[in-house]
Amino acid sequence: MKLLLKLAHSIDWVNDKVGRGALWLVLLASLISAGNAVSRYGFNLSSNAMLEVQWYLFSAVFLLCSGYTFLRNEHVRIDLVSNRLTARGRNWVDIVGIVLFLLPVCTMLVTMSWPSFVESFVNDEQSSNAGGLVRWPVRLLIPVGFTLLGLQALSELIKRIAFVTGRGPDPLKKGGHGAEHAEGEGGQ
Repeated sequence: MKLLLKLAHSIDWVNDKVGRGALWLVLLASLISAGNAVSRYGFNLSSNAMLEVQWYLFSAVFLLCSGYTFLRNEHVRIDLVSNRLTARGRNWVDIVGIVLFLLPVCTMLVTMSWPSFVESFVNDEQSSNAGGLVRWPVRLLIPVGFTLLGLQALSELIKRIAFVTGRGPDPLKKGGHGAEHAEGEGGQ
């Protein structure tokens, strides 16, 4: 179990770094959006490329931060049900959900999106909009984002199994894994 927990910690580290880096894209997208608005309404100028950059950045934030969101236990959860369960019960629900739903969906989406990226890259697919951008970078975000989410699902599965077998702390506890991880990062 120690080796698996080390693997989980490594996955957590990767998703933490990717997520923290991708969060800066929100600021960049906001600045570009403001620039587009000023350009369009102040000077009657617009650029399809700049509009597409906004969409690409939004896609990057959404896809690259999904694993980070799961790491931080800030994803959507049905609290009405989970709050009525014990800590062990909540972790068992997550184990079942990760194994039966999250990991298979991530695997399916990575498998299905990769050929689309490759075709787009090989054919140097361009936007159909005048002055638009090349498409393969945004198509690459799909398999990369779901790979990061799938890896984080594996990490969370390891931590939840460690908890239910008595070999680790409760990863769902407020002030538990997410807080410890954040404190450890802040001290470096």
